[in-house]
Amino acid sequence: MIYDFDQEINPHGTNSVKWECVPSDNGLVPWDKTDPALGNDRVLPMWVADMDFCSPQPVIDALVERARHGIFGYAVPTERYYQAVVDWMARRHGWQVEPDWICTTPGVVPALYVLVRTFVAPGQKVLVQPPVYHPFYRAITDNGGEIVRNPLILEDGRYRMDFDDLAGKLADPNLKLAILCNPHNPIGRVWPADDLRRFGELCAEHDVLVIADEIHGDLILPGERFVPFASLGQDFARNSITCTAPSKTFNLAGLHTSNIIVPDDELRNRFRQALNASGLPWLNPFGITALEAAYAKGEDWLAQVLTYLNGNVDTLDSYLRERLPAVRLIRPQGTYLAWLDCRGLGLSEERLKQLMLDEARLLVEEGSIFGPEGEGFLRVNIACRRTTLVEALDRIATALAARASAPA
Repeated sequence: MIYDFDQEINPHGTNSVKWECVPSDNGLVPWDKTDPALGNDRVLPMWVADMDFCSPQPVIDALVERARHGIFGYAVPTERYYQAVVDWMARRHGWQVEPDWICTTPGVVPALYVLVRTFVAPGQKVLVQPPVYHPFYRAITDNGGEIVRNPLILEDGRYRMDFDDLAGKLADPNLKLAILCNPHNPIGRVWPADDLRRFGELCAEHDVLVIADEIHGDLILPGERFVPFASLGQDFARNSITCTAPSKTFNLAGLHTSNIIVPDDELRNRFRQALNASGLPWLNPFGITALEAAYAKGEDWLAQVLTYLNGNVDTLDSYLRERLPAVRLIRPQGTYLAWLDCRGLGLSEERLKQLMLDEARLLVEEGSIFGPEGEGFLRVNIACRRTTLVEALDRIATALAARASAPA
């Protein structure tokens, strides 16, 4: 089947977080409770990480068939569900996962909260690599942990790990957990196997458990290669817990289905006990159906969407070089998130945010929410129609031109 990712789909009236809410200090706020200037017809949302594309047709068909059954009681995964996950990991990533290793949760972020609570006592430390996905910070501090930063280094247009700094930070006996993000959100870096191996060896040397957030691991752009951390060998598997989900891959975030893969028996038993005590709900029955259909029949759609996303990256890169040279794309290797270096504009963080929202009328995520290392950057979701992407870029260009021509 040929999919049309240029098709316009009306998102309004669907309770969409992306299209019908704005983030605020008090959580999500519906559009109609905010400044009228932020109306749906005026602001283009490119912030939260879900796609503007329909999910694969086999997934839609499976959900329609499940809905026709008419009974929507509690549901638990069966052998078919676990085998779908096992087969997907083997087929896509060459990782041999045992069904017993899989712990189901309604999301990676809720699972991360439970993981921190389980393996980090209040006052103990957790390492992150900023700029990084901002819920990591809250998961640590909300559970009484202390954040330790191992900032990434931007060099020649690509981020790399600072292993000297990492080794020093891991030597702290009070540091118990290190969160690895691969592909790395928001920068789109897919970490090579050698870097993963060195990261894992340093963590093992200092008895630090690795939590690998690999939720974007299927969204690898053409020409790049993704290596699951735990697939590097038994020693890496035993000292790690991997967070995965079909949600980013197939645009299924609202179905709240994720899989936390824990090869080590002792770690898995502790995590399952904590899950049972956490009050987290069982999986959504539609999420179970969607995962099984996506992993069995969704690869053709995924191949096409990755090709389209790569075209969006090329479009974005070309536009910036030709019309907005002061803004530089840190070219992603994975995810559908573009990390834009706007420091060449010479604007403060607040002024950059104001330019995007009030003048360009774009809702994007300012880089500082991913850590102070992100100041002067923007994260933009490019999982949208190409015409939408170009419209967003035109808005930025127009806003900057108006600013340049305004009286001093």
